[in-house]
Amino acid sequence: MPHTIPSLSSIEHAQQLVSRVAQHTPMESSRYLADLLGQPVYLKCENLQRTGSYKIRGAFNRLAQLTDEEKARGVVAASAGNHAQGVAFAARELGIAATIFMPVGVPLPKLQATRHYGADVVLRGHTVTEPLQAAAEHAEKTGAVLIPPFDHADVVTGQGTLGLEILDDVPDAATIVVPIGGGGLIAGVAAAAKQRARDEGREIRIVGVQSQNAAAYPPSLAEGHPVDIEIQPTIADGIAVSRPGTLNFDLIQQLVDDVVTVTEDEIAKALLMLLERAKLVVEPAGAVSVAAIIEGRVNATGPTVAILSGGNIDPLLMQRVVAHGLSAADRYMTLRIPLPDRPGQLARIAEILASANANVVEVLHTRHGTGMQISEVMIDLSVETRGADHKSSVVETLRSAGYDPAIVEG
Repeated sequence: MPHTIPSLSSIEHAQQLVSRVAQHTPMESSRYLADLLGQPVYLKCENLQRTGSYKIRGAFNRLAQLTDEEKARGVVAASAGNHAQGVAFAARELGIAATIFMPVGVPLPKLQATRHYGADVVLRGHTVTEPLQAAAEHAEKTGAVLIPPFDHADVVTGQGTLGLEILDDVPDAATIVVPIGGGGLIAGVAAAAKQRARDEGREIRIVGVQSQNAAAYPPSLAEGHPVDIEIQPTIADGIAVSRPGTLNFDLIQQLVDDVVTVTEDEIAKALLMLLERAKLVVEPAGAVSVAAIIEGRVNATGPTVAILSGGNIDPLLMQRVVAHGLSAADRYMTLRIPLPDRPGQLARIAEILASANANVVEVLHTRHGTGMQISEVMIDLSVETRGADHKSSVVETLRSAGYDPAIVEG
C-alpha cells in the first residue's frame, strides 16, 4: 500500500517550526544556465543555509516532534557530514543532548562544526556503514532516539519546507531540479510543490539528479522497489547512498517526473562553473542539479529552479575538484613528451608553448622510465589552456615542430 503523501497543511506547519532556526536562503538567477536551457533558471542557495545545507530543516522538524520524555533520553545519529551538523544544531536549539557517530576519516571542517554545535562526537570505522551500526546499538543500549537522515515522515515533511520557499520566491516555477541521495529532500520538495501547484490549477515538473557512481534510484524505479547497488568512488559523497529509503522511494514513485544521472567530470565542471560565474561555493553533491542542466539532461518548460543543496566542502577536496573541473572543461592538461637528452630542449619546448599562448604551470623531468632510450629524457608539462580548440591547437603545434606529445589522463 502506498505511503501517505505529507499534506500541504503539515508542511506549512513545519515551515512555521523550521523558520525558528533555518534561514530563508537566497534565490539567484543564472543567465549562463538560462542561455543553455532556453528558459529562466534560478539557483536556490541552500549552500548558504545555517550548518551549510538543507538538512537542518528535516532534523529540526523531527526533533521538534519528540515528546518531553524522548527529549530527556537524548538523540543519536550517524553521518559523514551534513546530517550530523543538522542534528547537532537542532538538538542544541531544543536543549537536547546529541551523540553523533562519524567515520574516522571525516573531513576536519565537518567534524569541528559538529562538535562546535555541542554534540558528543564518536569516531567509528572508515565508512558510513560502521557509524550507522554503532548509532543503532547506542540507541538500543541507552534509549536515545535514533534520527534517520531521510527515511522518516517528519524528516520528509521538514525538507518539504524548501519546496514552499521555492514557490514563494519563484511563483511561476515550472520545473524544480533536485539532488537525490536517499530521497528525503526530493520527496519533501515534490510533495510541497505538487500540492501547491495543484491548488493553483497547474502542473509542476520535479526532476531528480544522482551521481552516476551512486545511482540507486534508476534501477530501483525500473524494478518497482528499492534495490541495493554497489557505490563506486564519487566526489558527491553527500548523495552516495546504496539503497533508497522505503518511504522516500514510494513518494518519489508517486510524485517525481524524471531521475537522471551525471558523471564525475560533469559534477566537477558544474562546481567550477558555480565558482566562476555565480561566485558560489557548493559541495559536489549540491552541484549535481546544475550539472544536469549544463549537460542537457533536464527537459524543462518555463522557469526552472536548481537546488544547490549544500556547501560543506573540505578545502583540500575543493582544490582537487577545481583541478579536475579545469581538466574536464579542456582548460588544463598534462602532456608527456620524450626529448633528446641534450641542452636546450626544454627551453625550445617552452618557446613553442609560449607561441601557442599556453601557460606552463608545472614541469617534471626524468631520465628514468620504462621504454625510454638511454639518450632520451621524459618531461611532463602541466599546461593551462582555453578550451577544447585551444587544447587541440597546442598539441598540433608541438607535433608540427617534430615532437610526439601524449595527453596524460587523470
